[in-house]
Amino acid sequence: MEWANQSVVTEFITAGFPSLKKIRVWVFLLVLLMYTVTKMGNMVIIFLTRIDLSLCTPMYYFLGNFSFLEIWFTSVTVPKMLADLLVERKVISFNGCISQLYFFLSLGVTECLLLAAMAYDRYMAICHPLRYTALMSDMMCVWLTAWSWITSFLLPLVLVILMSQLRFCGPNMADHFFCDILPMLRLACANTHLNKMLSFFLCSSVILGSFVLTLASYGSIITTILGIPSATGHKKAFSTCASHQTVVAIFYGTVTFMYARPTRKFSFQLDKVVAVFYCMVAPLLSPIIYSLRNQEVKEALRKALCGKGRALK
Repeated sequence: MEWANQSVVTEFITAGFPSLKKIRVWVFLLVLLMYTVTKMGNMVIIFLTRIDLSLCTPMYYFLGNFSFLEIWFTSVTVPKMLADLLVERKVISFNGCISQLYFFLSLGVTECLLLAAMAYDRYMAICHPLRYTALMSDMMCVWLTAWSWITSFLLPLVLVILMSQLRFCGPNMADHFFCDILPMLRLACANTHLNKMLSFFLCSSVILGSFVLTLASYGSIITTILGIPSATGHKKAFSTCASHQTVVAIFYGTVTFMYARPTRKFSFQLDKVVAVFYCMVAPLLSPIIYSLRNQEVKEALRKALCGKGRALK
């Protein structure tokens, strides 16, 4: 499909963060550090879940998939942001903008569905422990992750195709640091009511639907845990869910604010700050949360480091 043929505008300019112009080199170094740490942290988790036999369980299978997702999710926006911090004119082609929007939405939807799948896994482990191994088989884990990835790349297609068919005749300055839905719709020289309604419906349905499924899983988990007579049992059960609950709270708190609210409220300046949080800060925190709050991951990392140290000797 030749998207650019539908538009007078062949490129967009992203505004980025003009107020940070004087310190953009320091901002570049900070963002680069965050991006590097995010990629390394998630790669370490993928590596550990692949080589350590104690982590060959459904819980860590989903965690490995989630870490793989986080690497690509940050790579959709952060490298372009880094490049833009070093230039005066922050240009992205029309086709590049549409592609960035599509992959950003698809990977965002994947994150919602994977978090729901991870919550379902914890529900089965705590509420149905005797049948857990049979119910959460290798085939079931593969099916859940495949369903999450395939569905996520199909859902935004109609929205993105409609966006690509809009006429953009100028101005072409998007008040954001990447190609997001609302900044692009503001630049369209056409009636965007259908696009706004569809984007609100799609984002709200995915975010709230997956969030409700996650809450339902944890509601059943909490009810089951409260029925455990021993305090030790309470602590052990809660510890298996603590990391995931923290990541869920951070992710849904930010994306709900951005995509499941009326489009006319709040300024783009606030939107950009929140976008930085879920595009960079949340993916940075995820591997830290899962490693520092998870004894099994810390033990696997210790064994991997000790094994490497012995090999060097």
